[in-house]
Amino acid sequence: MAAAPQSTADSFILETRHLTKEFSGFVAVSNVDLRVRRGQIHALIGPNGAGKTTFFNLLTKFLIPTRGQIVYRGEDITLEKPAQVARRGIVRSFQMSAVFPHLTVLENVRVGLQRSLATTFHFWKRESSLAVLNTRAMELLDGVDLAPFAPVVAVELPYGRKRALEIATTLAMDPELMLLDEPTQGMGHEDVDRVTTLIKQAAANRTILMVEHNMHVVSKIADTITVLQRGQIIASGSYAEVSRNPLVMEAYMGSTDTELRMRH
Repeated sequence: MAAAPQSTADSFILETRHLTKEFSGFVAVSNVDLRVRRGQIHALIGPNGAGKTTFFNLLTKFLIPTRGQIVYRGEDITLEKPAQVARRGIVRSFQMSAVFPHLTVLENVRVGLQRSLATTFHFWKRESSLAVLNTRAMELLDGVDLAPFAPVVAVELPYGRKRALEIATTLAMDPELMLLDEPTQGMGHEDVDRVTTLIKQAAANRTILMVEHNMHVVSKIADTITVLQRGQIIASGSYAEVSRNPLVMEAYMGSTDTELRMRH
């Protein structure tokens, strides 16, 4: 007997349906139908002003859509609050490093891990009461090459290491879907390579949707790429497909004779 066809909810962890956001008549996101396949790294790219950050803000409920739906694991979450969405396993890492600067590297990761305890945050508890979290925190730090930096105050970390810490802290919350907002922005080549590797490792047991400008990073790790322009999807597919799309070349370079330049 043939196997039953896989349901849409099983195949796609996240869907948006005609998602639209207007600001006083300006349409920032327009009728976006996006499907993020479970277990993939899905990159959202586009020129400045394309609506990528607004789209992310809609997904994490910092903005309410003008119309349309957001469906996560087959359930409509359009009207849910940010905390409800986070509890479902959707966790966002922000464009600028969002660590606690005056806590140590280890303490930052423990903050993320406290979500698994009966009481979410324990800033007022004794240090000894949080020791149970240390083993897992060190495992996460080791996974992002930060174990030697565990006692270092976060503000003293180089920028690239702060972004690695942010990834570790996000992973501590055990997300099923990670939303990464410009994870390599402002980094040198060495840090870009390190964080790209960390993202690939993080994707082993979860789904990642990322906004990223660095085409080298996108070409290296993204399974699917969706391109936004003026709030609308103009292309979606593999990097090979998207990089040859005339609409994408026009959006990025103002010319269709730019395939090779877009690749770098």
